[in-house]
Amino acid sequence: MKFVVILGDGMSDYPIMELGDKTPLQYAQTPNLDHLARLSTLGLVRTVPPGMPPGSDVANLSVMGYDPRLYYTGRSPLEAVSLGIHLEPSDIAFRCNLVTLSDEPVYAEKTMLDYSSDEISTPESAQLISEINRQLGTDRLNFYAGISYRHVLVWRNGPLEELDLTPPHDISDRQIGDYLPKGDHSQVLLELMVESNKILTNHPVNLARLAKGHHPANSVWFWGQGKKPVIPSFADKYGLSGSVVCAVDLIKGLGICAGLETVNVPGATGGTVTNYRGKAQAALAELRKGKDFVYIHIEAPDEAGHRGELETKVQAIEAIDELVVGEIRRGLEESRHLPGMEDYRLLILPDHPTPLSIRTHAPDEVPFLIYQRSKHQDNPVNGYNEETARASGLRLKDGYKLMDYFIRGLEFTNEQRGHK
Repeated sequence: MKFVVILGDGMSDYPIMELGDKTPLQYAQTPNLDHLARLSTLGLVRTVPPGMPPGSDVANLSVMGYDPRLYYTGRSPLEAVSLGIHLEPSDIAFRCNLVTLSDEPVYAEKTMLDYSSDEISTPESAQLISEINRQLGTDRLNFYAGISYRHVLVWRNGPLEELDLTPPHDISDRQIGDYLPKGDHSQVLLELMVESNKILTNHPVNLARLAKGHHPANSVWFWGQGKKPVIPSFADKYGLSGSVVCAVDLIKGLGICAGLETVNVPGATGGTVTNYRGKAQAALAELRKGKDFVYIHIEAPDEAGHRGELETKVQAIEAIDELVVGEIRRGLEESRHLPGMEDYRLLILPDHPTPLSIRTHAPDEVPFLIYQRSKHQDNPVNGYNEETARASGLRLKDGYKLMDYFIRGLEFTNEQRGHK
């Protein structure tokens, strides 16, 4: 038996008037997902426990089978692990975005124009982070380059509880003054942000970007702080070997912490333009090499949601359907003659909604689909989306338990299915 998770980050949404009061999932052309829905178990799952932040860190930890209330320590430590950064127990890691701020002379009066600096390329951003580290780094404060706009600051023996930081994608088009770092040690971070703006504004990389009509990456922005996590290995928990296929350091780091191998795919960006088919082909290659489990993460719908780009989100969902779901099914069917690949299960879901109307994450339940080739369901639905999942009556309140049902083939109870 092979197990494949296909996770469309932020794919779920709210009904949109321009789409005839349909969600992007309902509106998009998704023949592969719709076909699977009629043969699968559909339901809703709450991946974000009440009171916890609805981030991809919490939600993916839950989807992978780990209770965030026990194992969540912050987002950036997972990204640091992915980058091979050594963290001592007393070190604090921070996400360090390269963002685009407006040009008001007073820093607090600037506006968050773009949390991703037009999805700046990795080579460009590496130059900028290198310069920031050269000028602002110290023995205790170290900057590390990641992918695109996503980077890491490590504060050796740093503070944690005293800091209140805001994700930049939560404040798009807002003045930043009310969202600057708060807490007893916040002044250190604020000074780094202000100084970074002075350094980056006229950096040659940004001048070249402006000349091409791109947003400049003219400031760093800190959030997502935490300490190095310790979680049980996926192999110990489920008895399966596995790999993670993604382009986002957060998910790679989570996979590494769980003892899963990470697979880099050429052209996979963690943005809205990415190598969808390449991810599917890489996942199939891992299964054919003997892996039991593959976790495929696609960031594009989430990025489109944060940017408020309706057409891009619909296109991303359609690309996932055709180039990931379709490719995975074809590849698995073609490989049925190989030892261990005679049967397979698919789990398809978002980690959380990223509604276009609010351009950030929401803690709402998300639709999931569980398909097994040898055990078709007779499900009279018209497709895979939020509404058909809701109409099924099946609800799983503890999202971290979904992996148990998926891997172990457990039956959902009548209470979970909404039957008295």
